[in-house]
Amino acid sequence: MGFLHPRKAHSLLMKKAIQYFKSVFTLDLRALALLRIGIAAVVLLDLCIRATDLKAHYTDEGLLPLSALFQYAWDSWNISIHNVSGLWFVQVMLFVAAAFFALAMMLGWKTKLSTALSWLLLMSLQNRNNLILQGGDDLLRMILFWGIFLPWGKCYSLDKLRSNELSTEYSYFGIASIGYVVQIVSVYVFSALLKEPSPEWTSDGTAIYYALSLDQMVFPIGKLIYPYVGVLKFLTFTVYYIELLVPLLFFVPFYSFFFRSIAILMLIFLHMGIALTLFVGLFFIIGIVSLIGLFPSQWLNKAEKKLAWVRKKYYPVANDVAEIATIEKEPIRIFRQLILLPVIIYILLWNWQTTSFSNFKIEGDIRGVGQLIGVNQNWGMFAPSVFKDDGWYVYEARTNNGQLIDIGNGGNPVNYTKPENAVSFYKNDRWRKYSENYLFVCNNCIRPYYCDYIFSEWNNNHPDQTINELKIIYMKEITLPDYQYVEPTREVLASIILN
Repeated sequence: MGFLHPRKAHSLLMKKAIQYFKSVFTLDLRALALLRIGIAAVVLLDLCIRATDLKAHYTDEGLLPLSALFQYAWDSWNISIHNVSGLWFVQVMLFVAAAFFALAMMLGWKTKLSTALSWLLLMSLQNRNNLILQGGDDLLRMILFWGIFLPWGKCYSLDKLRSNELSTEYSYFGIASIGYVVQIVSVYVFSALLKEPSPEWTSDGTAIYYALSLDQMVFPIGKLIYPYVGVLKFLTFTVYYIELLVPLLFFVPFYSFFFRSIAILMLIFLHMGIALTLFVGLFFIIGIVSLIGLFPSQWLNKAEKKLAWVRKKYYPVANDVAEIATIEKEPIRIFRQLILLPVIIYILLWNWQTTSFSNFKIEGDIRGVGQLIGVNQNWGMFAPSVFKDDGWYVYEARTNNGQLIDIGNGGNPVNYTKPENAVSFYKNDRWRKYSENYLFVCNNCIRPYYCDYIFSEWNNNHPDQTINELKIIYMKEITLPDYQYVEPTREVLASIILN
């Protein structure tokens, strides 16, 4: 029996490694183009929703003026163009600029530049007010980050139409494609690993019970299944193991079409289940759209055959299916791709240090660099345990004629009883997230600013029913195991009195 020469053995091993990486991390340019369009649409939708609260969330007249931001909620490593001024007009101009670049990205016009500027403005907007952020914001920012380096303008774009290229290969393999896939997998796997220390997820199976006990988040379908203990336990373990195991199917090198299809469909199913039962804002949309770049070529081939006239007219190619994946070879592109290797390692280490398995923490300047370029992330959705401090708000105010009213309930008489539909109290998920963060003791310093904002807004909009006193009261209702009832307690979070 002969042995391979060490040099030949090493060469063979390298070839097999490259083949594996190609089989796992090759993406379809059409899928990336659809990902670009989808992400741009989400950015525009996000801007539209945020714009309805532009004054409240991003100006000095709102609940977090710049003075309060810099004093209580700012990190020197953060960057934000939105901090240049607290004036409403300046924020409007920045929103318009962000919408313009998002639209340019969607159309594929100067795709690299428009993607980079969209990412920069999104990161700036998020840093302006981190009290209204949720996990979907991290994911949206990270997909835009990887989009800067992905060739997602090669198909279905104005750049493509303006180019002289008459043919292209659909398959793409590069460091950026590795980074994108690793990023998607990290969202779910690290979310599961963060849940691991909690028996609610791993042994008791009560996590979904506690999640659906949150009246401020639960939808009617969630209430419908809430009484069934067995169903809730089954759903808890299903969610946990989907997050932990299903994303690993993307790394299977054989029957990749089958395993990738199963993984994508199950993750979409997970997001749809969350959206039907819990009020999570854009999180489920961002989660589903972020998977588009992983769509198998077989799906896209079938879709293009049904729309063959569109492809032939606007995107002529030499072959219906690319034969092999290509690696970018230009020196500048190689350099641009190679600098992403440390970023991928950094992201994995960042996520690992958030788990209970880690015995190290990224701190100091090394941590600051992650915040500076916006790759800081946390996937602790309902992890390690589910929030159990449920309840509802009462905005108890006294009018100038001595009447006690609830200005959070249209100025009706104060009523401390539990509302039938607590979700309807929130205009959107940004407000719900803010109300959640408002409860934390660490955010006690920003409570007076919100109280002042609510006080001023009411008096400005209701000159015939002005108030001279306001208390923000939280009716706290702790969720106990096994549907046990606990009497809500009244907590005054902030107050203001005019002399």
